[in-house]
Amino acid sequence: MREIVLDTETTGFDPKTGDRLIEVGCIEIVDLLPTGRTYHSFVNPERSIPEDAIRVHGITDDKVKDARIFAKMADEFLEFVGDAPLIAHNASFDRNFIDWELTLAHKPITGEARWIDTLAIAKSKFPGQPNTLDALCKRYKISLADRTYHGALIDARLLAEVYLELRGGKERSFDLGGGKTLTSIGMAVPDGRKVYGARPRPLPPLVSAAEDEAHRAFLGQWVKDPVWAQYGIEPPAKDEN
Repeated sequence: MREIVLDTETTGFDPKTGDRLIEVGCIEIVDLLPTGRTYHSFVNPERSIPEDAIRVHGITDDKVKDARIFAKMADEFLEFVGDAPLIAHNASFDRNFIDWELTLAHKPITGEARWIDTLAIAKSKFPGQPNTLDALCKRYKISLADRTYHGALIDARLLAEVYLELRGGKERSFDLGGGKTLTSIGMAVPDGRKVYGARPRPLPPLVSAAEDEAHRAFLGQWVKDPVWAQYGIEPPAKDEN
């Protein structure tokens, strides 16, 4: 399953009041493992960036004055995300800006149905606790040492780790390059690709034939009405694995 972890930086909180997108970062995940493919771009908002916003993400007018407007990169962005589910923290915020910019560019919007909100997942898992991205990183012991400001791509990478934790835990480790291991999930990187083979289904048995026979005898003696029998399922014989 292909998914896209996405984060944005903006000039403010609401595109309907004139705020605009200024940065977008995406991480591709396939079967809950990052592939190493990313998408990142600064965006010229065609307006000035307020000081309050600069204090959050450090992106100034000078940094985006030569960037493309979103309409010029819309096709590129849509090609990267494809039809994959989009994962974001407080997803309605990012969706509102992405869909606003797509509308201005006369492109099809993403729509609410394809977005997965990690904030909602975290709130259901940790009710009454802080569930900001920073708080979740600290809870899962994900390092924030390399982030001075919020940035779309680095926050997307952090969110990818958080998302995998929320989905059941870290799988493997990967290096983002330059000898710095910033995360601990399996990822293929351009300068040092790591490829993991598919996990066998089913896993090879670890019990001997005698152990398997003894277990079946135990079940027959003590488990008179097993749940699995109600569904027509029998424990596989040793040689069926």
